[in-house]
Order: sequence, then C-alpha cells, then structure tokens
Amino acid sequence: MTGRPPGSAATGWLARLLNLVPYLHARPGMRVADAAADLGVSEQQLRDDLELLWVCGLPGYGPGDLIDMAFDGDRVTITYDAGMDRPLRLTPDEALALVVALRMLAETPGVADRALVDRALAKLERAAGQPAPIAVRLTGNADRLARVREAVDRRRALEITYYSATRDRTSTRVVDPMRVMMVGGHGYLEGWCRSAQQVRRFRVDRIDALTVRDEPAAPPAQARPAPVVDGIFRPGQDLPLVTLRVGRGARWIAEYYPCEQVDESADGWLVSLRVTDLAWARRLVLGLGPEVVVVGPPELAEAVRVHAAAALDAYATPTGLAAAPAPAG
Repeated sequence: MTGRPPGSAATGWLARLLNLVPYLHARPGMRVADAAADLGVSEQQLRDDLELLWVCGLPGYGPGDLIDMAFDGDRVTITYDAGMDRPLRLTPDEALALVVALRMLAETPGVADRALVDRALAKLERAAGQPAPIAVRLTGNADRLARVREAVDRRRALEITYYSATRDRTSTRVVDPMRVMMVGGHGYLEGWCRSAQQVRRFRVDRIDALTVRDEPAAPPAQARPAPVVDGIFRPGQDLPLVTLRVGRGARWIAEYYPCEQVDESADGWLVSLRVTDLAWARRLVLGLGPEVVVVGPPELAEAVRVHAAAALDAYATPTGLAAAPAPAG
C-alpha cells in the first residue's frame, strides 16, 4: 500500500478519505473503476484508500468499531460506516467563525501568505453560498507589529519603552531585532537586549513606544533564537519554585501556567510552579486573596504577609483629614 502523500497533496488526500465513506455508502455495489473516475484518482490509489479505511473507525478500534466493507468482484459496498454516512458540512455559525478567523489572520502583518488566505476565504464563501457581511480590522497593535516587522526586515536597531508584567515596571532599552513571532495570539519581538546582554522576547502589545534607530542591528555571534516549545515561557531549574494551596476559584492556575506538580488529592490543590520573579508571585497571590495560601518558599509567604498587613492598615487609617489643632491656652 502506498503511504500518505507528501506536502500539499496530503490535503486533497485527507479530504478524499473523509468523503469516500459517505460517497460509497450512498452507492452500494459501485464498481471501483467508476468510483475512481468520479473522484479523479487511479483505481490503484482508490484501492489503497479503501485498505486504509479498513483500520479507521471509532475509539476502541476493535471489531464493530472499524469501518467495514464488502467486495464482490470489482464492486464495493460499505457495510459499516462508523457514523460517516454523509459528507462533512459546516453549519452557518461554523462557516462564519472560520471566515472571521481567516480575515483576522489576513490582517495580521507578517503572519501568513495573504494570497493563500484570500483563496481559502473565497472557497469558503462560495461553499457557504454568499459572502459573510463582516469586515475585520486589527488596530493599535497591528500598526506597532508592522513597525517592528519593518525594523527586522531592514535590520535596524530598535529603542523601545517596555512594560514588564513580571516586574511591574517600565524601562527603556535598545534591542537588536532578530525575528518576530506569533505565539498564543500575541506578537513577540525576539532580539538581543543590550541592557540585559541576553536574547530576550518582548510582547508587542506591551511596547509603549518604539523608535527605529539609524544604525544597523548587530546581535553578537552567540545570540541565537530560542525554540518555542509549549509557549514562550520555558521555566528552568534555576528559577524559584513556588508552591501554593489553591481553592476552587484559583484552580485555573494549574491550566494557565506551566506547573511542575499539581496534587488534586485534597479540596485545596497543591500547585508548584517556577517563576522568574518572586515579586510577580507576590502580586499574583495578593490578587487572588483567600483563594490562595503560600506553602513555600518562606520569603514569599513573609512578603505576602507584610504587604497584606500594610494594605489593611491603609484601609483602617482615615486619609485626607488634618489633625485637630490643640485648644489655645
């Protein structure tokens, strides 16, 4: 049996497999040669597809779960379709969601081949029967992302004013751009930070201001783009390990952040994760209030206690009231 077609041919191959079962199900006893002619493939290719379908089916993948068929000479009949009794069709809502997503992709600078996205949109709208009456435009960040992309393409240094969420502070630095990437729906600038003397990634929507400098970008020889695996943040063993006991309202932490360990044996889950900055962890814990208790490290627990006590004192102390003057005499 031939293998899966390489490259773009695989797309047509997969589409043919998805439609082959409902096509034959509606035509019991059809000649293989006639089906191959209808589908625009060779008879041998169609037989290879049918052999592959024999090992496809529903989870469990045992007898009674897999697609089955019967051959009678040069004719084939589907005897069990595993629920694939009609071609896949998008609902109006599904088609609209795809159109919106594709148009957003087309408007994102440097992310996709615009001509390819336009062709996909045209096919989708033709299949849906009418164009979706929606115009999608990205503003603000799209302009900033386009300027960053231009600096990368021209190999120019950038001066940026950047807000660091982990440190809750804004700083100005000069960056030698290396590349722009999209991860998790956000644009990132990766480059050599001259202040940190390291390769750093900067989220574009956190760049408050940027200036393209009239000097070439010159990242040193040791600067290398870092691989993107499971998101931008890749915690190392050298970072502080924070362990929290979280209530029901804060269990989302285990899904939102990369955790080293999650113990769900009790109602209050124990969650362990590494952080770049204990000050960031302190703000996270204070923001979640009674839903989180710090188990470790001790310095984080103490920092949370001190800041929480200071906040309570501030609420308890009247402000804006001058002390009453002492009576004369």
